[in-house]
Amino acid sequence: MKLQLLPSTFDENGMASPRQHLSCFVVDDCVAIDAGSLATAASATQKKQIRDIVLTQAHLDHIAGLPLFIDDLFSGLNAPICVHALPEIVETLERDIFNWEIYPRFSELENANGAVMTYQPFSVGEEFSVKHLRLKAVRVNHKVSTVGFVVSDNRMKFAVSSDTAETDEFWQILNAEANLSALLVECALPNELGELARAAHHLTPRILKKELEKFKRKECSIYVVNIKPTYCDEVVRQIGELEIENLQILEVGQIYEW
Repeated sequence: MKLQLLPSTFDENGMASPRQHLSCFVVDDCVAIDAGSLATAASATQKKQIRDIVLTQAHLDHIAGLPLFIDDLFSGLNAPICVHALPEIVETLERDIFNWEIYPRFSELENANGAVMTYQPFSVGEEFSVKHLRLKAVRVNHKVSTVGFVVSDNRMKFAVSSDTAETDEFWQILNAEANLSALLVECALPNELGELARAAHHLTPRILKKELEKFKRKECSIYVVNIKPTYCDEVVRQIGELEIENLQILEVGQIYEW
C-alpha cells in the first residue's frame, strides 16, 4: 500500500513546505482521505484516478479542496465523484458548502455523462469498501463529529486518527487489530498551549505521550500529522524530546510504502 500526504503550503520560492495547513492523504493514487489540498496538490495521475473521497470530518482544513476538485473535473467525468462520509457530515456539506450560495450543489447537477457527485454515507463501527480498500470508521474526540479510520488492502493495514483530544475507543480498536503496520496520529499544538488544545480538542506532545501509553502495538510505526503550521518547529522539537520508539513526523509530499 502506498500513502502520500499532499502538500498544502508553499514557501517564498514556490516550493512545497513541510508546514501543513490542509489535510489530504492519498492512498495508492486512487482514494483520498480528506480533501483539504486535493484540488491544488494532486498529481495528474491522482486527478485522473481519484473518484472516491473519504471524509473524517467537515472542518475547512479537511474539505477545502473538495468543491474545487469536482469543479475542475466537472465536464470530463465519466462517473461521479463519490464522497464517503457520516450522515451528519453529508448534511453539513449540503447545508453549508454545496448550498448554491457558497458553491453549486453538485449532487443536483449532471454533465453529458450523468451525475458528477454522489454521497455514500457510512456508520461508526461499520466496515465498508472503497475501491480495493476496506475501511472501518472509529469515533474520536474532536469538537465536531469526527472519525478516524483503520484502512486495509487485505495485505497490510494502517490507521489514521484525524483530529482528536484524549480518547479511549480509538486505542481499544487499534489494540485489537492484527498486522497494523502504521499509525498516523495528530499533534496540533505545543505544550504551552495546553489550555487551547483542551478547548479545541487537540493533542500536544505531552498529551500525545500519555495517549500512546494506551497503544499496545509497540512494533507499529507511528507518524505525527496535522501539526498547526504556526507552531510546527516547536511541536517537532517537543516531539523529539519525547524519545518515543518508532515515532516520527510524517513528511509532506513523501510517498510511504508498506
